[in-house]
Amino acid sequence: MRTIAAILLVLLPISAFAQGAPTLLEQYNDWEAYRYDGGGQKTCYILSKPKTLSPPNRNHGDVFFFLTSRPAENVFNEVSVLVGYPFAPDSTVTVDIDGQNFTLFTKDDGAWVEQPADEQQLVAAMKAGRSMSVRGKSARGTDTTYTFSLSGVTAGANRLASECPN
Repeated sequence: MRTIAAILLVLLPISAFAQGAPTLLEQYNDWEAYRYDGGGQKTCYILSKPKTLSPPNRNHGDVFFFLTSRPAENVFNEVSVLVGYPFAPDSTVTVDIDGQNFTLFTKDDGAWVEQPADEQQLVAAMKAGRSMSVRGKSARGTDTTYTFSLSGVTAGANRLASECPN
């Protein structure tokens, strides 16, 4: 239940809590697909948790990598990372997929792609890739690295497109 609460805090306005929880649509290997209907709008997303967390002796809290679509807002395959601590102010996060790097801007405990074209390239790299790591710096100055499996991301992204088409 803690996991769902963390997801809701990132994706949904506080007023939406009274309208119910997201529905798990399906598990695709290491990715889960969800749909949320609230306020006359739907939100669809897939998420994955890291396979490894570094440094291992730190409390990272809940860490997730998301692809989110909100058709009513004309948002499709929005990439985001949520961690259990604040990132360093004005820092960036690097997503490395098989040696191809993408830079995300940070705000509080989240990170997003700034340019839509870069986001499309990142999603394409995820679908074609074998491994993905995410590196950032906490507000306390700790360098963190997470490795995510890409097993199931293509099937999950396809489900995302069918549940929340553009």
